[in-house]
Amino acid sequence: MAAYGEFLRGLLADPHAVSAPTPSSPALSAAIAARVDLSRPGLVVELGPGTGVVTEALLARGLAPERLVAIEACSYFAGLLRKRLPGIAVVEGDAFAFERYLPREAEIAAIVSGIPLLLFPPARRRALIERALAAQGPGGAFIQLSYGWLPPIKPMGGMRLRRAVVWRNFPPAHIWTFTAEPAAARAPAKGARQDSGPRLVSASN
Repeated sequence: MAAYGEFLRGLLADPHAVSAPTPSSPALSAAIAARVDLSRPGLVVELGPGTGVVTEALLARGLAPERLVAIEACSYFAGLLRKRLPGIAVVEGDAFAFERYLPREAEIAAIVSGIPLLLFPPARRRALIERALAAQGPGGAFIQLSYGWLPPIKPMGGMRLRRAVVWRNFPPAHIWTFTAEPAAARAPAKGARQDSGPRLVSASN
């Protein structure tokens, strides 16, 4: 009940920052975390972590806190994450501009997204997913939580898509995992990280 109360307070603070009437269940959070390949080196970047239930599932799987960067637009949720999960880096900012908040030469192992992508124009969704895969190179993944029955975008240009449905969540949720074939994976566009943006903020601060 405490987690649901925190979720409602965040919803009231920023109604556009959440994509469901309830926080993700333990079953859904664990299923999302299970799709992250922890053997890949680098940071795991979480976009729109909300109350942090998926964040906790990632840590429970064995992800070291210093490898996790959470980018959250809602001030209430960002403050909550800093209090609840000391040791991870929490950034209050625009998840669509995730490159701005990472060290210039940071290696990315995976990107996990709780952004309500279906509320945004298709072109903006595609740009985010393509940039996320390009930033990771071969073997990277963009893992999207969604309550829609269609994927946020149709895979194109060497992009692969896998779907999983978690029925033990209310409402039932989809996990869409986008990966890039080796020929499609590439380095970020020149100048993509020239704007260093705000520095990482540790949750312990």
